[in-house]
Amino acid sequence: MHVRAGFLVATLVVALCPPVHAEPGPRDVARARQAVRDRAKELGTASAELAEAQGRLDRLAAEAERLVEAYNGEVVRLRQAEQAHREAAARQGAATTEVERARQAVAMLAAQSYGGLPLPAEYLGMLNDHGDHDGYLHRAGLLRQLGGERGLLLTRLRDAEEVAEILTTHAASVHAAQQYAAEAAERAKIAAREAVARQRRETKELRARRDELQRLVDAARTRAELLARRRQTRIGHVPLSSGSSMGDVAANWALTQLGKPYLWAADGPASYDCSGLTMRAWERAGVRLDHWTGTQWTSGPHVPLDQLRRGDLLFFGYDKNDPSTIHHVGMYVAPGLMVHAPQTGDVVRIASMWRGDLVGATRPR
Repeated sequence: MHVRAGFLVATLVVALCPPVHAEPGPRDVARARQAVRDRAKELGTASAELAEAQGRLDRLAAEAERLVEAYNGEVVRLRQAEQAHREAAARQGAATTEVERARQAVAMLAAQSYGGLPLPAEYLGMLNDHGDHDGYLHRAGLLRQLGGERGLLLTRLRDAEEVAEILTTHAASVHAAQQYAAEAAERAKIAAREAVARQRRETKELRARRDELQRLVDAARTRAELLARRRQTRIGHVPLSSGSSMGDVAANWALTQLGKPYLWAADGPASYDCSGLTMRAWERAGVRLDHWTGTQWTSGPHVPLDQLRRGDLLFFGYDKNDPSTIHHVGMYVAPGLMVHAPQTGDVVRIASMWRGDLVGATRPR
């Protein structure tokens, strides 16, 4: 490849800068024109190979990001399941306490009915027979012996036991849901880790190939063309805004994180993934977001791209018409520009927002 690139450069120099000699004849002109056509053909082939390599890199990054965001979503759902389990366990504990209070009241009443004497062991067994239908009939017969008005205590005990049983079943169900969420989060974590590792391996090879092709393409261009291409792809400094809106606060803070490395599932302060960066930026503006593109997409009204303001979130997906395919998020900071945490091996940086997979924008609130 290096020999080919060297040949290409040498031939291009000869073609563009032929040695000075007498007026060229028709054959010289024909040869020069043919050389230009040959170089243009080689340049077209190299450019196509470069585009293919870059496309492969983009697909690898998008797939890794999709799995990272899937993991972030599972973590959000796990936290919700853990909270639901804590609440269910608290309700179950309160119901169990109420059952015990009701049972003690019934036992005390029975003892009083026997003149303050200890309740016979067989009666205590009847009262403490949890949830058993026959035990309930025994208790009912016992309390009929103790008096009809005081049968209300048995009703209280029975109702408390039924509530406790229902809440115990519910708590078990919520616990199972929590376990499932934990397992799903672990599976998503493993899938994300494997995708990032695969991306790193293949990216290293593809970047080497891409860089080689880029050198070939650059060698085939005139200096003026090369400088023009570099000017088009170079993104200048985006100054901090003096505005005080929440979007300005979020955007200004995000710009202070430039150069920090991308790390999947990270949310600062030393490194970030895409949704971790935007979450922390809007946190500085007083708006709480989940660490997940799935809910960040629905965190506020969707904004037309011709009405963007600093701080608006820009979302990217496999299908421009299907938000469920979103795998990346950045933050609008200036006309045509965003700040984002791109992918493994990269850093927080400013980039053009105009990508083919741009789905839409959201203004958090």
